[in-house]
Amino acid sequence: MPNRLFWKIGLLYLLLFCLVMFAVGFLAARALRQEAVDSAFLQLEGLARLFTSNPPPEAPPELDAWMKWAAASGVRVAVIGADGKVLAETEPDRGRTETVSNTPEFRDALARGSGRAVRRDSTLGREVVYYAVRYPPPQGGPRILCLALPLAEAQGAKSQVRNNLWVASLLILIFVAAVSFSFSQRLAQRVERLKRYSQQVADGDFRALPADSSDDELSELGRALSETAARLERTVRILTDERNFSSAVLGSMAEGVAVVDAGARIVFANQAFAVVVGTPLDECTGRPLLEVARQPDLVAGVQRALREGAVVRSEIEFGAGRPRNFIVTAARIEADAAHGAVLVLHDVTDIRRLERVRRDFVANVSHELRTPLTAVQGFAETLLSGAMDDRDTSRRFLQIIRDHAARLGRLTDDLLKLSAIEAGKLTLQIRAVSVANLFEICLETAHQAASAKNIVLSTKHVSAVPAMRGDLMRMQEVLQNLLDNAVLYTAPGGRITLRAWQDARDVVICVEDTGIGIPHGEQERIFERFYRVDEARSREAGGTGLGLSIARHIIEIHGGRLWVESEVGQGSRFFVAVPQWEA
Repeated sequence: MPNRLFWKIGLLYLLLFCLVMFAVGFLAARALRQEAVDSAFLQLEGLARLFTSNPPPEAPPELDAWMKWAAASGVRVAVIGADGKVLAETEPDRGRTETVSNTPEFRDALARGSGRAVRRDSTLGREVVYYAVRYPPPQGGPRILCLALPLAEAQGAKSQVRNNLWVASLLILIFVAAVSFSFSQRLAQRVERLKRYSQQVADGDFRALPADSSDDELSELGRALSETAARLERTVRILTDERNFSSAVLGSMAEGVAVVDAGARIVFANQAFAVVVGTPLDECTGRPLLEVARQPDLVAGVQRALREGAVVRSEIEFGAGRPRNFIVTAARIEADAAHGAVLVLHDVTDIRRLERVRRDFVANVSHELRTPLTAVQGFAETLLSGAMDDRDTSRRFLQIIRDHAARLGRLTDDLLKLSAIEAGKLTLQIRAVSVANLFEICLETAHQAASAKNIVLSTKHVSAVPAMRGDLMRMQEVLQNLLDNAVLYTAPGGRITLRAWQDARDVVICVEDTGIGIPHGEQERIFERFYRVDEARSREAGGTGLGLSIARHIIEIHGGRLWVESEVGQGSRFFVAVPQWEA
């Protein structure tokens, strides 16, 4: 139907008018009926007063004459005894087979002197108005005089009014239908005009809508649409300029940049990205990322960013003969109801090469130092066995040699371990690690050194903490290092407390001591290699300066964090947060 709005509005107005006219006709009919009923009762009451002023006689001949006189009034008249038996009536009801004692007008007349009712007469097949009045006869019990008048006869005078009402309603209906359909047609044409203009704007034509001659809400809507179209044209122009500018900037970047949609299909890529993946730029757009890059790890990172909404960073190698290393950053982007991800590939090949050189150097030096150090340690133990003449002096010097050799051995081990961690060669045996068990093992090891300094070791809040996700030996190494440092830097008579609790999805361990504390400016640097806050005490205790650096690397491999909070003179609190075990 081409003019649906026209028909909807026109038929709606017509329906509303019909409902109104139906309601008016219904109420008018009720009013006319009620008026007819009231008029009939008034007529019957007047006749009842007339008849009771000259009551019907008891003798049959006189009673028949009286009934003929009453019948001349045009209503049905019946004389009824107190027992409900009809004694005489102007129009005998041949369909009646019982007394009328159960009719409401009879009961009311017998009880209160008069009664009335309106009901359908089964014999006549129409509504009848009844009026009954009680009167005392010259002798015997009371009598009831019942008058009846068909309602249709009482409504005869009102039928002309009802007919005139329906004729007037029909004429008004025709007039209203013509007016409503004319108005709705004009309104539908104006709405259709606005619809065509909206489609024009949607197609990219932002010319203003010609002014409407009317001055109403629709004309205001047309002006608003024209203003919106003008603003939309300016916005589109600005966005086009920004897009061109962004494309120029991204195209000139040395880093590879690509944008993918929710299905990991490339929407945009710059020239650097095309060079990295080895595909011509004009063949990248619109193709799946896996098909273009042929790198499952890259696609997995993008899918994780799309799924979790987090920034995902990973390192990937591209190329077969001479592979190059890239740091890939994938971040989810939102655009109204759609979403996607942006990829940035940063070339770190040279950085990784230098890091490998440094790691190889440390590993080689450490390996070369182990043989002479072992020899020094062996000769020192031989001399300590009694080979030297001056036993006291020789023993003292040889102990120094052995201690330094042992320290160099530990340094070598730590360098090798750190090199393995940085090279990503440290293997973890991940399983559920009980915090209570970890505390028990580490406290037992640290108990001897703490007892020598009269330091109290205690634990809090361990039983209700869930298991951690980690390598037991590596976690033991981290916690033991923190405990050894706490014992080393805590004065005799101090206290060291181990605490643990659950924080969201992590298990947090805290090693709290009452030691000397760490200045704020040095709290982050203590995790650097070979950095010492109290260098003299650290060397005296045989520390290598690599323990906290190794500990932080181990915790980060576990996906956790290691940090410190400290005040000088008030002690330190080292925190380890590791994801909890999820079976």
